[in-house]
Amino acid sequence: MAQTKVHRKKRQVAILIIWMLLWEAGSEPIQYSVLEESESGTFVANLTKDLGLRKGEMAARGAQVVFKGNRQCLQLDPQTYDLLLNEKLDREELCGSTEPCVLPFQVLLENPLQFFQAALRVRDINDHAPEFPAREMLLKISEITTPGKLFPLKMAQDLDAGSNSLQSYTISSNPHFHVLTRNRSDGRKFPELVLDKALDREEQPELRLTLTALDGGSPPRSGTVEIQILVLDINDNAPEFAQELYETQIPENSSLGSLIITVSARDLDAGPFGEVSYALFQVDDVNQPFEIHAITGEIRLRKTLDFEEFQSYHVDIEATDGGGLSGKCSLVIKVLDVNDNTPQLTMSSFTSAIPENLPEIIVAVFSVSDADSGQNQQVICSIDDNLPFLLRPSVENFYTLVTNGALDRESQAEYNITITVSDLGTPRLKTQHNITVTVSDVNDNAPAFSQTTYTLRVRENNSPALHIGTVSATDRDAGANAQVTYSLLPPRDPHLPLASLVSINADNGQLFALRSLDYEALQAFEVRVGAADRGSPALSSQALVRVLVLDDNDNAPFVLYPLQNGSAPCTELVPRAAEAGYLVTKVVAVDGDSGQNAWLSFQLLKATEPGLFGVWAHNGEVRTARLLSERDAVRHRLLVLVKDNGEPPLSASVTLHVLLVDGFSQPYLPLPDVAAAEARADPLTVYLVIALASVSSLFLCSALAFVAVRLCRRSGAASGGGCAVPEGHFPGHLVDVSGAGTLSQGYQYEVCLAGGTGTSEFKFLKPI
Repeated sequence: MAQTKVHRKKRQVAILIIWMLLWEAGSEPIQYSVLEESESGTFVANLTKDLGLRKGEMAARGAQVVFKGNRQCLQLDPQTYDLLLNEKLDREELCGSTEPCVLPFQVLLENPLQFFQAALRVRDINDHAPEFPAREMLLKISEITTPGKLFPLKMAQDLDAGSNSLQSYTISSNPHFHVLTRNRSDGRKFPELVLDKALDREEQPELRLTLTALDGGSPPRSGTVEIQILVLDINDNAPEFAQELYETQIPENSSLGSLIITVSARDLDAGPFGEVSYALFQVDDVNQPFEIHAITGEIRLRKTLDFEEFQSYHVDIEATDGGGLSGKCSLVIKVLDVNDNTPQLTMSSFTSAIPENLPEIIVAVFSVSDADSGQNQQVICSIDDNLPFLLRPSVENFYTLVTNGALDRESQAEYNITITVSDLGTPRLKTQHNITVTVSDVNDNAPAFSQTTYTLRVRENNSPALHIGTVSATDRDAGANAQVTYSLLPPRDPHLPLASLVSINADNGQLFALRSLDYEALQAFEVRVGAADRGSPALSSQALVRVLVLDDNDNAPFVLYPLQNGSAPCTELVPRAAEAGYLVTKVVAVDGDSGQNAWLSFQLLKATEPGLFGVWAHNGEVRTARLLSERDAVRHRLLVLVKDNGEPPLSASVTLHVLLVDGFSQPYLPLPDVAAAEARADPLTVYLVIALASVSSLFLCSALAFVAVRLCRRSGAASGGGCAVPEGHFPGHLVDVSGAGTLSQGYQYEVCLAGGTGTSEFKFLKPI
C-alpha cells in the first residue's frame, strides 16, 4: 500500500511538471462573459465540458476557483460543477473606466495538481446617464467676438463604458451657437461652443441655452445643463497661459498641502481687464484631490492619493481676467507608485497531516499578489532553510510547498512553517503566513528492549506465581504502532519445561515463577522473550533472560561414614599403645546445598571420657588427644556433630564406638548395649565420689571398693560381645574409601572378620 502511494505521488509530480511545460508553451486562457448587475447564482458555464473532463472527475480531483486577492466572484455548484455568479457584479466598481473589464482567475485541480487559466469579462449595461458637474454654466462673451470663435465647455461624466458611455453633445436651437464634440487625450469627449453669429449686447445682453449629453445605450440616456451667456463690453485681450499643456509627477504618499505645480497666465490688458484669477475649469469628481490658489496659480494636494485607484489625473485650468475673458490650459498629473502595499498570500489547498517515509508530498498550494506596480509588485517567497520542505514556483504567481524527501516522525513530529512573501520595492515590504504540518506515524520502528540480556535471580523454594523480574521494551512509533505486547518464545532446549517454569504478563513484561524451584534440581535456565507492536505489519524484537536459582540452606549434612542405618554399630579399635594424635577414624559427610551452605564443620558433642579424643573441625578426623593409660575405660562412645554454614545452620550427628585393646590378638566381642554400659558407669562415679569424700576415714573401704570395681569391669569384658581378634594370621581385605564429601585424601582400612563365625561381620578398621 505504501509503495502504491509513493508511485501515485511521483506520478502527480511528473504530471504537474509536464502540465507546467505545456502551459508555458502557449496555452490560452478560457474566457467567459457576464452582464453586470446579473443576479447571484446566474449560470456562467459548465466547467466539466469546457475542460474536457469526465463526469465526476471534477469532484474527485478537488476542483476550486481561485481569484486574485480575497474576492470570490464565481462559485462552483457542488452537484453539477457549473460555474455560477457568487454575487451581483458592478462593472464600474470593479474596473472603473477601464474597458474591457476582465477579471482573471484560475481553476485549480488538486489531485493531481493542475491549473487552468480563465478570465471573466464583465460586460457593461447602460445603467448610468451622463451627468454634468454643475446644474448651470456661466459664459461671458464679448460682443466684439467674431464668428467661429470656440468656447470650451465643461464635459459630462458617464460611468458606463464602450458604446454605453457618453457619445455626443447637442445644444438647444438658437441663431448664434452650435456645439462640437471633441475627444481628449484620455479618450473622453468634451463639448465646445462655436459662435455662428456675432452677438449684440444692446440687442440681447443674455442668452440661456440647454446643453445635452447623450450616451450610446439602447435606449440612450442623457444629461443636461443650463448655459447662461452674458454678453460683455469690449475686452480685446484674453489671458494666455505660458504653456497649453503642463505635465508633472507626484508620489502617492505625498502629504496633504504639498505643492504640485504652479501655472501662470498673463493678460495684455490693463486695469481690471488685465487682472487674472485662476480656477479649475471642471471639477468632475467629488473626490477631486487638487485645489488651486486663485491669485498665485499654485496647485496643491488636498486629499491623499492612491496609485492603485488612479494612476493619473487630467485637470483643466481656466484663467479669467476682470473683463470676463478667459484662457484655458491642461495639466496632466501622473501619480508615482510607492511601495505601500504588503504582498498578499491566498492559500488554495493545504494538507495539515502528511505520512512519514514518503518523498515529495504536496503540502500546500497558494498564490501571492501585490497591489503595487513595477518592481514594487514583484514578489519572492521563502521558508526557513533548516526545514525539510521546498517551495516551487508554478504559474501566475502560484507556488507549491512540497516535502524535500521522506520525513521521520520519530525525529520530529510537527513542523511550524513560516512562509515569507517579500516584494522587491524600496523599502521592502513582507508578509508572513504560518502553517503547522504534523507528520503521521508509520510502523517503521521495532520495539527495542532496554537490555539485550537480562539476569534475574530467584531463591529456591519460592512461592508459586512469584514476581521474579520485569523486561521492558519501548517503541519510538505512536498510537497502536507503539503498543508493545510481550510473549515467551520457544526455548532452544526442547527438554526444558518452560511452560511450567515461568510466565510473562503480555502487557507489562512482568515475569513470574509458576512453581517452586529447586536449586539442587535446576541451577539456571534461559528464556527468550519477544516484544511485538500492534502495527500493520507488526514488528518485533527479542531479548535473552537468564534466570539464576539461588541456593537456600534446605539440605542438612548427610553422613556417608560411618553408616547410620540402624544395623549393628561399627566399633573402632584403638591400641592402648597409640600415641597422641593417633587417627582413630574419619567422619565422612556431604551436603546437597552449595556455597557456604555446603561448608561443613565437625564438633565432638559428647564423649564417654572427655579429653581423650578430639575431632578436627574441618576434615572430621577423630584422633586421640593424649596417651592412653591402663586407667582409661575399655569402651568409649563418641557423639560427633556435623554442621553446615547456612543461615540458619542445619546439622546431623553420628555416634562412634571406640574399643581400647591391648593387642590385636585379644578376641573381639560385640559391645554391650550402650545404655547398660552407661548405667554401670554411673555407680562407678558414685563410688569414686564416695571414696574421694571419705579418703581419710574410709581408705580401706575405698581400696576394697576400687578393687571390686576393677574386677567387675574385667569380668564384664570377658563375658561381653567384644571384637575377638584371632591369634595368628587372619585374612585381611583392603577397602579403598576415596575422598567423598569432606574427605581430603584416600584412606585404606583393613577389615577384620571374626574367624570361625561364618557371619563375615565387620569387626575392625585400621588405617594402613
